[in-house]
Amino acid sequence: MKKLILLFLILITCNLIKGQTEDTDTASDSLDGWSHDGKITLLINQSAFSNWQPGGDNNLAANLGINYDFDYKKGAWLWDSKILASYGITINDDDGMRKTDDRLELNSVVGRAMKKEYWSFSFFMNFRTQFSNGYDYNEDFNGDNEGFPTSGFFKPAYWSFGPGFLWKKNKNLHANFSPLTSKFTFITSEIYTINDDDMNNVYYESSNDIETYGVAPGKKMLYEFGFNFRGYYKFDIMKNISMENILNLYSNYLNKPLNVDIDYTMNIVMKINDVFSTNLTFQTIYDDNSFQGFQIREVFGLGINVGF
Repeated sequence: MKKLILLFLILITCNLIKGQTEDTDTASDSLDGWSHDGKITLLINQSAFSNWQPGGDNNLAANLGINYDFDYKKGAWLWDSKILASYGITINDDDGMRKTDDRLELNSVVGRAMKKEYWSFSFFMNFRTQFSNGYDYNEDFNGDNEGFPTSGFFKPAYWSFGPGFLWKKNKNLHANFSPLTSKFTFITSEIYTINDDDMNNVYYESSNDIETYGVAPGKKMLYEFGFNFRGYYKFDIMKNISMENILNLYSNYLNKPLNVDIDYTMNIVMKINDVFSTNLTFQTIYDDNSFQGFQIREVFGLGINVGF
């Protein structure tokens, strides 16, 4: 069953590639003022061993990602939106199937041009969550880890929005400043956190009993008000190698305003041809409501890419 899931992801991507070679792209010209650009990437890794004396576990891994922009510009108005989504799994003999990557993020900004070049009045929106439950597979905990999800869809979810100013030189270089940002953190159902007491006893604590992702015990929502910055810069390092940088900063006026939340993502694509490339994604997050330190995510592999 687990291998069928991986095969299903591969077949979806292969069908998309086939459709891309058969169809011509007319969508970008079908509506006045609209343009779009995006890519689906499938990263695959596989290892197999038979009588291999140094040892090793048979494993399969796959990561499916979507990076899609759709933009509107007409007269003094513009509307830029980006969808970022990824989901990864790994399957091996000892641990079965586990999630390795899970992200769903929607960004949108509406702007009206000012008299000053490159600047616009703006209103932005950002939404972030994940697709499925996540678990902390702590080796010191002998219980049923999968009975205690540490995250999931809308567990948590982040929704931010507010007015501000957009500086946009072109589609590959822009930044939005929002000094009046409302931010909501949602936890729609019970999740858990692993704790370790002075006796080195590992146990789970419920979001109904302790503060989780900044949300008070037993509550479903946290409201914050502050300053938000989002910057985007994409450029070519050299021929067929591009780097995309996305930086989000947030300061909460209501609590520890100097303790700035950071979310930085770097995507490097080393193009082999129109279908294959080597892809590196690096993301780091600092948000002490969820973890006292930097969270790091890194995905690297040979990618099958579908433009649309």
